[in-house]
Amino acid sequence: MSAPELVPVADHGVLVRFGDDIGPDTQARVLDLADALARHPPVGLVEVVPAMTSVLVVFDPLQTDHVAIGDTVTANLASSAPRPPGAVHVIDVCYDEPSAPDLAELARLRGLEPEDVVDAHLGATYTVGMYGFAPGYAYLAGTPEAIRQARRATPRPPVPAGSVIVAGQQCLVIPVAMSTGWFAIGRSPTRVFDPEAERPFLVDVGDTVVFRRIDADELNAGLERWEAP
Repeated sequence: MSAPELVPVADHGVLVRFGDDIGPDTQARVLDLADALARHPPVGLVEVVPAMTSVLVVFDPLQTDHVAIGDTVTANLASSAPRPPGAVHVIDVCYDEPSAPDLAELARLRGLEPEDVVDAHLGATYTVGMYGFAPGYAYLAGTPEAIRQARRATPRPPVPAGSVIVAGQQCLVIPVAMSTGWFAIGRSPTRVFDPEAERPFLVDVGDTVVFRRIDADELNAGLERWEAP
């Protein structure tokens, strides 16, 4: 296993790059390092930001420097134990029309039937790799090879909050209505982001997500609870 690249970022950060592959081995290395630094923070540590293939280590330049942080990273990579497993979340999803506007298209592009796409999506286990783009926008890694499709060059019209979208190796449950180049294959009544809650984010980086199929009646009942004042 190759050593990561340590890249200085301005005067207050080190980017630890584990390569370009967003597969499970890389993700495990990212999460193990982020967890080790969070549990045993070096002097001057300000923030640890894990992404799909890298970890940004932000520090106070008045207390430490790139060399010291780099040495700490190297020591943690050599000695840190695997992180404890994260929580497991079951997220409901309805694949019925009109909640799955891109399901048939994705199936056609992958040479499958729509139910094959559903079965593949339900059969996978996903890991929360990072947050980005918008509040509550948790990127899930683990989309099966059979249904991996590059995102569109042109975004589709907006899809509602709770839409379950996939592109490449990743999956998302979008927290707010938005346009996207990803494929919307279902909709969930599970609220992944609630800015008014004591704990706004449903999942943490490193957690595991599995999906459970529900029908349209269950979806609508869940959405009514979500949208109730």
